Amino acid sequence: MRPRASSWMGPRGEGYVALQLLLIALVALGPSTWPGLPAWPATRPVLIGGIALIVLGSALALAGIAALGRNLTATPRPKQGATLVTRGPYRFVRHPMYAGATLAAFGWALAVHGWLTLVYAAVLLAFFDIKARREERWLREEIPGYAAHAQHVRRLIPFIY
Repeated sequence: MRPRASSWMGPRGEGYVALQLLLIALVALGPSTWPGLPAWPATRPVLIGGIALIVLGSALALAGIAALGRNLTATPRPKQGATLVTRGPYRFVRHPMYAGATLAAFGWALAVHGWLTLVYAAVLLAFFDIKARREERWLREEIPGYAAHAQHVRRLIPFIY
C-alpha cells in the first residue's frame, strides 16, 4: 500500500489537478490586458503564430495522451502497475501533455493579443515545472527505468529543458 501524502495536494496529487484547471481557466477566460498596458502589436503574423502554437501544442498533448495508453491517469501519481513509456513524444520530452498545454497557452496569448495572458501562460509553465518535479519523484519510486530515461530526455522543452 502506498503512503498517504501529508500535504493538501492529496495522496495522488489531486490538488495539483485542481490548481492546473484553475490556471488553464485563467489563461482561457481571464482578462487579457489591463488599462495602462501598452497596446499589443496586433499583426497578422502574430495571430498566425498564435494559431500555429495552439495547433502544435494541442497535437503534442494529444500525442502524449495516445502514447500513454492504459498508463493515463488524471492525477500526477502513476497508476499501480504502470510501465515506462518512451515512444511517441516521450522520446523528446518527459511531459508532452504539460509542454503541449504550455505551447497552446502561449499561442492563445498571441491570438488574443494579451499581455496578461502571456503572464498567465508563464505562470502555467512555472506551475507545470513544479508539478512535473513532484510527479517525477513518484515516477522514480514506482517505474523501473524512469531515472535512466530522465537522464536522456528533457523535462518540458524538447532538447532544451
